[in-house]
Amino acid sequence: MTTRKSSTRSISRHPGAAAVALAAAAALLGGCSSGGTSDDPLKGGGAEGVVVGSNNFAESILLADIYGEALEAKGIKVNYKSNIGSRETTYGLMKNGSVTVLPEYNGSLLAYLDAKAKPKTVEETTTAINGKLDSKLELLKPSAAQNKDSVTVNAETAKKYKLTSDSSIADLKDVAGDLDFGGSPEFQTRHQGLVGLKSVYGLEFKSFKSLDAGGPLTQTALKKNTVQAADLFTTDPTIARDKFVVLKDPENLFGFQNVQPLVRKGGLPKKGAAVLDAVSAKLDTAALLELDAKVQLEKQDPLDVARAWLKSEGLT
Repeated sequence: MTTRKSSTRSISRHPGAAAVALAAAAALLGGCSSGGTSDDPLKGGGAEGVVVGSNNFAESILLADIYGEALEAKGIKVNYKSNIGSRETTYGLMKNGSVTVLPEYNGSLLAYLDAKAKPKTVEETTTAINGKLDSKLELLKPSAAQNKDSVTVNAETAKKYKLTSDSSIADLKDVAGDLDFGGSPEFQTRHQGLVGLKSVYGLEFKSFKSLDAGGPLTQTALKKNTVQAADLFTTDPTIARDKFVVLKDPENLFGFQNVQPLVRKGGLPKKGAAVLDAVSAKLDTAALLELDAKVQLEKQDPLDVARAWLKSEGLT
């Protein structure tokens, strides 16, 4: 059974704890080397075995549990560093060895490494990432499951401007100045965010409200019309429940977003990569949406959801 003793899974449930975790991560990035002390709250490797990390949103935590439990089922010791922060933090932790495995989204990772890249296929996306990736890291095989960032409007806004699921982001150009937009703090400065929405689609919103990465703050703000448009992930089960409308992205600003494990070279036992590839081979978008609904709507524990899915797919 996987140990959770040193896991940071509960960060989001305690006010102020996320800030503490991010401060610890910043200290790691700024001052830790491979010879650092092992009692650092985000330090991995060594006796802890394979350290599986996740970013600061529900689906990333769920995916980390899925990949981590698959490793555990094959006898590989696993420890979790959950809900760490955004890619701007976790990529650095991968480079310095604090995290061994991180479920990534290939398009977003590429945009972080090279904002100018415009791959036309999943294969081109992987090739482009490999050309920019830190030499200590490598990508495993991508899954069929995709979860993209999106520009999503609430039902009231959709009705007011006659927007449907056939409408595109470009249809907001003349009205964006009347809309408040919500998303994670990082969305303001990313190409796959406000920067790209302005340069690719010519959108300039009335204001930006810094919320969370497609989580409950953003969902609630959109539902209550505190913001009229927001960045939600396309596998978010609240989209259908709350009758939100996801606008099409004809210019493919948000790119390909296949779930694809990022690993630190030498950090996994030889059989570990094969285990993770087997999980990715079974994971598709429909399955991911169903699993997200169990966690986000039914409030099931992501670890329990992960274990049940792996068992149902013959992976444990």
